[in-house]
Amino acid sequence: MESDDALREALRLAVDPPGGVSIEALRELARDDDATDWDIATTAAHLAVNPHTLRYYERIGLVRVTRNKAGHRRYDAAAIRRLVFLTRMRTSGMPISDLRHYVDLVDAGHDTVPERMEMMLEHRDTLRSQIAQLQLALAATEYKIATYQGAPLP
Repeated sequence: MESDDALREALRLAVDPPGGVSIEALRELARDDDATDWDIATTAAHLAVNPHTLRYYERIGLVRVTRNKAGHRRYDAAAIRRLVFLTRMRTSGMPISDLRHYVDLVDAGHDTVPERMEMMLEHRDTLRSQIAQLQLALAATEYKIATYQGAPLP
């Protein structure tokens, strides 16, 4: 029965990991603070990416960035919202080519919403499948940890 308890706890931890997803993290996706005007270092720190990544995204046309009179990049709220989305999609494994296509669709206007929706639905299905596999792997790991914690020391 102790083994069943360890298995139940492993499954619970795999489905409901400590920390979870916070409301604050989700709010970042829809941030509407139009007063935001960050330099590249602040933006990179906020997004937990390297400034080179931001320059690359700009160079390949994923984001447009204004510059101040000294020529330094200034990231407004719209650029930061897009970068939050882009970095989340990259973290989830979406290829740059798909991101470029998605941004092109956004830039093409409202008529492309159905195609964008289809892309997001496909990506969601892929993520759900990956999450299910990762949850099983996490459950197996948690189970082994629980088993080893309950095992007598040699």
